[in-house]
Amino acid sequence: MKATVDPSRCEGNARCIGVAPGVFELGDDDQAHVRAGDIAEELRPLMEQAARLCPRQAISLEGQKAQS
Repeated sequence: MKATVDPSRCEGNARCIGVAPGVFELGDDDQAHVRAGDIAEELRPLMEQAARLCPRQAISLEGQKAQS
């Protein structure tokens, strides 16, 4: 799974960092950034929560675990 933060929407509220500090960080520009490229599927619930809590809905999630 991949996550992206839309820099035109992010206000740097850091709610995503509070939920998933290992995935997001606050940059020198006071906006959230994704630390890693691929995010483990087991973090999906946290990532979905981070996306929901973003007041500007700047976080997008892509990719889905294949069903076996």
